[in-house]
Amino acid sequence: MQFGVFTVGDVTPDPATGRAPSEHERIKAMAAIAEHAEQAGLDVFATGEHHNPPFVPSSPTTLLGWIAGRTSKLLLSTATTLITTNDPVKIAEDYAMLQHLAEGRVDLILGRGNTGPVYPWFGKDIRDGIDLALENYALLRQLWNEDVVDWSGRFRTPLQGFTATPRPLDGVAPFVWHGSIRSPEIAEQAAYYGDGFFHNNIFWPKEHTQRMVALYRRRFAHYGHGTEQQAIVGLGGQVFMRENSQDAVREFRPYFDNAPVYGHGPSLEEFMRETPLTVGTPEQVIERTLSFRDYVGDYQRQLFLLDHAGLPLKTVLEQIDLLGEKVVPVLRKEFAIGRPADVPDAPTHAGLVARTAGGTTGTAETRDDERSALFDTKEAIAP
Repeated sequence: MQFGVFTVGDVTPDPATGRAPSEHERIKAMAAIAEHAEQAGLDVFATGEHHNPPFVPSSPTTLLGWIAGRTSKLLLSTATTLITTNDPVKIAEDYAMLQHLAEGRVDLILGRGNTGPVYPWFGKDIRDGIDLALENYALLRQLWNEDVVDWSGRFRTPLQGFTATPRPLDGVAPFVWHGSIRSPEIAEQAAYYGDGFFHNNIFWPKEHTQRMVALYRRRFAHYGHGTEQQAIVGLGGQVFMRENSQDAVREFRPYFDNAPVYGHGPSLEEFMRETPLTVGTPEQVIERTLSFRDYVGDYQRQLFLLDHAGLPLKTVLEQIDLLGEKVVPVLRKEFAIGRPADVPDAPTHAGLVARTAGGTTGTAETRDDERSALFDTKEAIAP
């Protein structure tokens, strides 16, 4: 099982000082967080993609390319690559380039994002969001899997005899997770292709996350990729830790109360009760995180949000140290207990290369006749 951190890259004033970091400081802090995550023994660093204030990570591959050159083991990912407003050709080429530079230590989470105005900024219509996600990903797969592509669709100009360069490292494309908080169509898309499904597991009660993951698992099995428990699932989560739970609550409260997304809304106690947010001791974080398996089953990746809402870099690095020293070692051990032997590990480049060499591939490519009917049944999108 993989453990790591993800960032949304917000530039938020520290409520303790009233000072907001500059964009330069925030960008450099994100890079420092990634390097520290590797030093602490974590597996994954993921960055969001945003094109509006107060966020700075508008170019994930630039940030991840920098981090790739300063790390050796860390798996580099995204905590959403906007499949709806980015050109699939650019995604194919950018992430293949990053894959080469990072020696395969790359995967990505595709999603639609949560900023409505981004659609017209990039010449798209938000009402086409789901259709864009479906069509753009179908093209992205074709660009990665075929050396010469002829293609036409609704949302971009046709391609004739086009080759995306560079080609994926070792002939194997980066692994793709499809991320969604609330769209069953995206869980269905992930299941259809046999890809991973990532739920950020921050803003919703566990019952909602449970329904989304269950839908994905059910449809993964329906499409013949394996059993429901063999589906590839990732979860997010948000934590803040101190050795004493009262100290953790007292220190984190002003950051929670002024957070750009949920600040000035429910109280910290209400949010902790109704969502997976955990503010307390490392032992409480361990207990809460282990409970995720109770409602989503055995899963492959757990990412934590630590640097949101204006927390100073020093504090974030302390949180990473607590994860690496006191939380993740216990989680690795406990999650391994009782894990069925047929539940796969999290995908890696080396594993995908070995699987391809062995002739084991997904079945979606062989069922083009099903592609146009992907969402024709009510069962496909039932929560």
